[in-house]
Amino acid sequence: MTDVSIAGERSAYESRPPPDDEVMDDQERTMKSMVTQQITTRAARPAGAPRWSALRAQMPAAKQWAYFDHAAVAPLSGPARSAIQLWSRDAADNGDVHWPEWSRRIEQVRRQSAALLGAQLDEIALVPNTTAGINLVAEGFPWQAGDNVVTFSDEFPSNRIPWQNLAARGVECRLVEPTGTAADLDRLLAACDTRTRIVSVSWVGYASGRRWDPARLAEAVHSRGALLFLDAIQGLGVFPLDVSTAGVDFLAADGHKWLLGPEGAGIAYVRRDHLDKLRPIGLGWNSVADEHDFSRPTWRVKPSAARYEGGTMNTGGFIGLGASLALLAGYDTTAIAERVINYTERLCEGLRKLDAVVVSDRSPSAASGIVLFEMPGRSPSMVRRSLLEAGVVVSVRTGKLRVSPHAYNNDADLDRFFDALLETT
Repeated sequence: MTDVSIAGERSAYESRPPPDDEVMDDQERTMKSMVTQQITTRAARPAGAPRWSALRAQMPAAKQWAYFDHAAVAPLSGPARSAIQLWSRDAADNGDVHWPEWSRRIEQVRRQSAALLGAQLDEIALVPNTTAGINLVAEGFPWQAGDNVVTFSDEFPSNRIPWQNLAARGVECRLVEPTGTAADLDRLLAACDTRTRIVSVSWVGYASGRRWDPARLAEAVHSRGALLFLDAIQGLGVFPLDVSTAGVDFLAADGHKWLLGPEGAGIAYVRRDHLDKLRPIGLGWNSVADEHDFSRPTWRVKPSAARYEGGTMNTGGFIGLGASLALLAGYDTTAIAERVINYTERLCEGLRKLDAVVVSDRSPSAASGIVLFEMPGRSPSMVRRSLLEAGVVVSVRTGKLRVSPHAYNNDADLDRFFDALLETT
């Protein structure tokens, strides 16, 4: 993950021209001071080995909960909370007076997202959620009757329904039943033929915890003459990814899981070569090159993925997401991945000692931050309820208990989880 230079960003901010070529007034100076304060209060990259306690200190929920549910909705990071509060106070006190600065902060999120993915700036669209990112491809692709899409049957509904919805246009969505083994990729490829245009796969399965290698997926899919859509919501923020090197064609991810941001602020990636292949959907004033010239009768779409952004954005949400991205940029993504994998391995070892059945594939190439398990003879919903009463947050998915810790979870959280689990037996 690319580091964020706090000093460099502050210098760039302070040297920028006044908005709209006007002299900065007192309100603008106030906003500048508030934003500078937000930047300087970020967690800097710890020297030497990562100090996970420093990351934990930026997670307010850790004071009350052993939070093992990041695969559902993560608690907001402290910097995200502060940034959203700062923006909402400014919006309440000043209306849209400082809108130019909000817009600049959103563009900073685009830069952060590009750095996170190893993408070019013009390949990033800021979208409300993963579903929106999937639909901009599903609805915008130049389908022909008889084409097909291939995906797994156990994908999250957002990575099935948009593809299945293409049936009215004569496009088949082929669902491959997974077996939970390494042979699943072969099964996926066997479902492809000369009319397969897109293969859509979750980087990490929400209901299995299975992690795929995006580069391996892309190479295999491309060998079938198709393009790869990667639903990255369960991997982004934990595992490193360079979409350019990996060969991913399209990607979408929301920020409210492993990125520790708010709901309603997500990222979509469209490889530059494919920008003009997709018909822009949801066009609005913010999709066109002269977006601030509202009276212009003629228009042309932006030459970048920002053409998919349509209209007014979730300003507070994206500003909050940017603060969480800055926080995570203080930690090497490979170190986060190692931390999460090691932590979930210890969790699995403890579960097996309690005679729980770990369902997720924990082989080195497939293990992720998601672990699904069963407690024989115990109701998953009842176990979840008991854990919640003990201050431990988990989920139930497909009739199984699901835990998904992050890098800031510590030994005390693990002890609390097992103590609470023992009390339910």
